[in-house]
Amino acid sequence: MRAFIASSIGVACAAAAVLPLTAPDGLANSASAAPAPAPATVAAPRLPGSTQSLPLVPLTPPPTTAPPGSSDSVSLGLPAREVEPFALLGVVWDDPEEELHGRIQVRTKSAATGKWSPWQELEAHADRPDPDSAESRGDKVRGATAPLWVGDSNGVQARVLPEEPEADASGAHRLPEGLRLDLVHPGDDPAAEAGKNPAGEANSALAPPEALEIPALDRQGTREDLLAVRAPEQDGQDGQDGQDSQDGQDGQDGQSGQLRAVADAPIGPRPGIVTRKGWGADERLRGPFLYTRTVKVAFVHHTAMSNNYSCGQSAAIIRGIYRYHVQSNGWRDVGYNFFVDKCGKIYEGRAGGVANPVMGAHTYGFNHDSTGIAVLGSYDSTNPSGAAVDAVSKLVAWKLGLHGVDPRGTASMKSGGGKYRKGATVRLRTVSGHRDGYVTDCPGDRLYAKLGTIRATAARLQGR
Repeated sequence: MRAFIASSIGVACAAAAVLPLTAPDGLANSASAAPAPAPATVAAPRLPGSTQSLPLVPLTPPPTTAPPGSSDSVSLGLPAREVEPFALLGVVWDDPEEELHGRIQVRTKSAATGKWSPWQELEAHADRPDPDSAESRGDKVRGATAPLWVGDSNGVQARVLPEEPEADASGAHRLPEGLRLDLVHPGDDPAAEAGKNPAGEANSALAPPEALEIPALDRQGTREDLLAVRAPEQDGQDGQDGQDSQDGQDGQDGQSGQLRAVADAPIGPRPGIVTRKGWGADERLRGPFLYTRTVKVAFVHHTAMSNNYSCGQSAAIIRGIYRYHVQSNGWRDVGYNFFVDKCGKIYEGRAGGVANPVMGAHTYGFNHDSTGIAVLGSYDSTNPSGAAVDAVSKLVAWKLGLHGVDPRGTASMKSGGGKYRKGATVRLRTVSGHRDGYVTDCPGDRLYAKLGTIRATAARLQGR
């Protein structure tokens, strides 16, 4: 099913009334409605965060002015209103397979200054589980824009600018059904809370389960990571082939051969990685671990948000994206396998163990046998920091090295659908941008232009 909205002239943005959170019929009021009384002070959300969902509704009576510099019509949106505190937002809709034929713009009110931001456009970003995968089945998964970090805010306004060309016989614009604005408060950092850490158990070969960070290692120390990853694979292969050792000497010879192979394997030194406990993941939100066979390609992304965050906010941003991916998008966990901030700090993303081939939800059609690395920020017209590029290079050198992959090489991948037809065999660079696997501008022209540097640096770190 699709919702239809009639074409009309634009919305009166600056003059929209501030509406109280408790007035449900106020959503349909016009921009000329009488000012409402200020809402009561709301207590800060309790751990571990919160999500508010506000439907985008017809603006009645029809707006009479267009957004500055735009000829697009607007008849769906959210009048300016005060809300409970939030710091990240995005728009979701019912059918994940339905494309958003239009533009969605938002502005927010700073909780600190009371000032309204300029209008910002949400990116219709296609990070999601593969079609026909276990994660995409059922009625929980929804279509969504990329989330946008806006900082501590307590007011919001939204408008939808439908595409002009595509119209049905009645001349109405088509938009997805169930459009709503989700406002996410990431909650305070619960990293100091005591108790079991089930996600940390998956990293137990690398650090204690309660560790806030997996420490960096030199190349020699990193050989132990290879043993941790490859020994189970070797054991499983032996069991599958039914080739048990005939005596102790055979077992010792096999182990010696494995150690020699590990000693000669090209791999970059393990970088320090902030664990999920380190950035404050609420493990009650996510589903179970999900693995793929190996890692053949690393896809580089950007999170399509402002670059004006402080690095002290990175953990909160990741908590917000995590909550948005799970509760708004309906995924089993955050979509990316790793995050990197502009200060060069690396963060564990989807749970299951940083050394393991964890299946993410980052590159539609190619989530099998890949890993997804998201750099916090937007890099369409802004250069990524040198620290971020270096961190991605180190992460790629280590992660691909664990699976015997040359960062300068290519890999044969089978498409699950999307940019390439389902079942097609596609040759991709082992370090690719999101746009190489899907129709998107991600990771932005400026970050995409750095992939050659990342490949070369990662190969050097591997000793190639």
